[in-house]
Amino acid sequence: MGHREDLLEGAKRCLLEKGYARTTARDIVAASGANLASIGYHYGSKEALLNEAFIAVTEQWGDRVTEPHGADGAAGGQGETAAGPARDAATPASLDHFRDVWAKVVASHEESRPLWQLQMEVVSRVGTDNGLQKVLAEKQLEGRDGLAEGMFGVDPKDDPEKARVVGQFTQALLAGVMVQWMVDPETAPSAQDLTDGLRAIIGDDLA
Repeated sequence: MGHREDLLEGAKRCLLEKGYARTTARDIVAASGANLASIGYHYGSKEALLNEAFIAVTEQWGDRVTEPHGADGAAGGQGETAAGPARDAATPASLDHFRDVWAKVVASHEESRPLWQLQMEVVSRVGTDNGLQKVLAEKQLEGRDGLAEGMFGVDPKDDPEKARVVGQFTQALLAGVMVQWMVDPETAPSAQDLTDGLRAIIGDDLA
């Protein structure tokens, strides 16, 4: 890898270990083996590098949870596997898939905790950091399409409006699930809880 890639990898490690505000340029240099001048040369500023690193670690997490089920052998939380609990014959196929998707997200909660903490810190900064807000707003739109396609098979090219609303709904649910698992894992929702909740809201005719 060149200095640019080394800096990005170092910044990613620092973000997950120290958070956004506590990461200094010298931390990144120590983690990457590069030098201070190379940050300005390749990225313009420490903040621009951290922003890119934050997007990169978030996208990597998204890639992991949207992999085909069973691809990484991850086990689900609260007695679930990545494929979810035993199938209920009365559960519509689309709800089976919904449960499968969220079982994988829930299963990742322990290893994902540093990233989820980082995401909460970064979001708390957008009100005072216009540059960060602009970067996140742009990537949020891309992220919605990625979640819709990767988690639920909705191609944004074929049906952009469906992808938009599915992505919005998934982002909203992710934020809530993330916070609950961080605050109190004992009472946080399982994939089955989320599925049962969706059924209770929409009704048993959901297909």
